[in-house]
Amino acid sequence: MNDNLENRIRERAYEIWTAHGCMEGQADQHWLAAEQEILATPPTPPARKRVPPTKKRRPPARAKKPITLKPVS
Repeated sequence: MNDNLENRIRERAYEIWTAHGCMEGQADQHWLAAEQEILATPPTPPARKRVPPTKKRRPPARAKKPITLKPVS
């Protein structure tokens, strides 16, 4: 059994033990219950990094016709 799996079972067995009032003498039952729970659940795939959406490039500004001012008379 790999260390990661064993640690997950150990942690779950501890949670079960504390949920049952920390009663001594039932470590084997807690371990087996935790082991069954952990092994019955399918492994979760590793989380993928979320790539932020790319910004859409704005088209270049259109050249406007130059404004010509009329002289004031």
